[in-house]
Amino acid sequence: MATRIEDYALIGDLHTCALVSNDGGIDWLCVPSFSDGAVFAALLGEPDHGHWELAPAGAVTSRNRHYREDTLVLETELTTASGTVRIIDFMPLDDGRPKVVRIVVGVRGTVPMRSTLRLRFDYGLTLPWVRRLGQRTVAIAGPNAMVLDSPVRSRGRGMSTVGEFEVHTGDRVPFVLGWHPSYEVAPEPIDAEAELGHTVGFWRRWIRKSSYDGIYQEPVERSLITLKALTYRRTGGLVAAATTSLPEQIGGERNWDYRYSWLRDSAFTLLSLLTSGYEKEARAWREWLLRAIAGDPDQLQIMYGLAGERTLNERTLPWLPGYEGSAPVRVGNAAVQQRQLDVYGEVLHALYLARENGLHGGDNDDSWPLQRALLDWLESHWDEPDAGIWEVRGDPQHFVHGKVMAWVAMDRAVRAVRDHGLPGPDEQWAGLRDQIHHDVCERGYSAERGSFVQAYDSQELDAATLLIPLVGFLPAHDERVVNTARTIERDLTVDGFVRRYETSAGTDGLSGSEGAFLMCTFWLADNLALQGRRRDARTMFERLLNLRNDVGLLAEEYDPVAGRQLGNVPQAFSHTAMVATARLLDPKGTSQWTRHRPGHDTPGH
Repeated sequence: MATRIEDYALIGDLHTCALVSNDGGIDWLCVPSFSDGAVFAALLGEPDHGHWELAPAGAVTSRNRHYREDTLVLETELTTASGTVRIIDFMPLDDGRPKVVRIVVGVRGTVPMRSTLRLRFDYGLTLPWVRRLGQRTVAIAGPNAMVLDSPVRSRGRGMSTVGEFEVHTGDRVPFVLGWHPSYEVAPEPIDAEAELGHTVGFWRRWIRKSSYDGIYQEPVERSLITLKALTYRRTGGLVAAATTSLPEQIGGERNWDYRYSWLRDSAFTLLSLLTSGYEKEARAWREWLLRAIAGDPDQLQIMYGLAGERTLNERTLPWLPGYEGSAPVRVGNAAVQQRQLDVYGEVLHALYLARENGLHGGDNDDSWPLQRALLDWLESHWDEPDAGIWEVRGDPQHFVHGKVMAWVAMDRAVRAVRDHGLPGPDEQWAGLRDQIHHDVCERGYSAERGSFVQAYDSQELDAATLLIPLVGFLPAHDERVVNTARTIERDLTVDGFVRRYETSAGTDGLSGSEGAFLMCTFWLADNLALQGRRRDARTMFERLLNLRNDVGLLAEEYDPVAGRQLGNVPQAFSHTAMVATARLLDPKGTSQWTRHRPGHDTPGH
């Protein structure tokens, strides 16, 4: 049986990451970056697709784990009849040549241990040539090479590299597995203990910069560390999640590759980081964004590669059976070709908030000409159908959320002119803002359903309409907003957790269904809080906190019936929403969508 999604923990080095199961196995690692091929792909198949087992040779009677305080250093304790060992897992933050460091510590007694390393490049397809060079084990296939350094003597066994050893109380046995290009000389071995100190120091210095000082300190800081871990250090790009093809329904086809930078997801992440005091990360993302979207506004994509690459062709990997048989396994994402109007609003709002916080304001705002080009394009295309925030693979529609975010784009443009003195036709934009607002209220609200709906002249519900008060389109106490939250709470939830939309309507062009979408449940909690139902909002928020795994991570979705996480993990959307709701529910908190300065009124209309 596959390891449950919530049984994985994350380690990373800001270039890539690995997933470690609660039994000490590593089932996912892409090298050298998040979106490159996996050398461990057992997550989506079998151990023979790439896996590193480091565990007691005998039966484990108990296990527990945690992150070392304020870090991304994982510690897993495994107890057997003869003793207890602790495995310390982390990835040093260095030059972009990823290394996984594992230190086995003897806690009590004597524990026989075994390391079984199965290296498979290209998502489990390619067996490397493995040989022993002195104290090092070297595996090469094509452009990739992996080197294992350890005092434990290893040998080949059944297409694996196996090392057996005993750990006594007080022993510390290191393993360092590193990647480098096969056509370059392998780097010198590193000092595992020294790198542990450096890595702990980095994460603790970083989290101390957080400006959040509220009642949800632990979950907020863990989410911020997770979001930082999903950042590509070289460019400032942010991946939506660490994995590909973890299913939204076990055994179904809703399996997508999230190892890219969505403008929408990145904008939400930016809001969380910026409102938490991380100006450096916000500035780096802003520069990444301006490079990625530079060019013809008609060619704006919803997502890009980590360095701004535009070609992310989707293909399937037939040799991988998928997580618990959930096929196909996909690499790349065909949604890159979709048009989604909402990204214009999210990007322009993120840049507006950055400007509000002093990132290139006034006459020195070098991004303003590009923003004006986007606005000019949106003026001519806002009233066209699109694929929507949920990237449906059915026919384009006039999705209400996309129109609302077109309103956001125009609203923030007007504010840029009036609040910051930037040049632009603010009266013209204000007129279009009013036109869009009228259009949405006329065609996007169903009196019969008692709710804003998914698309114009539709009766289907969509949790994205919960953003209407959060972005300032209408006040939270507007009767239509209250009705929408009430209707979604009644008709679009399972055991109190919100689904994105009604999949039974067939709108998305896909078979099957999916779990509850965690970000949407956070949005409902936000609505309840803004409407004065703070006790209900807090209850909902704390139920969501209880869905986190033992080390504080959330995937994309949750199955309330089976009681398990679903979808790619860890999911930036889920953690950005957690940070936003925690801020809103804090006695001193505000919404991350509002201007981050005292005395500002939430934009309304």
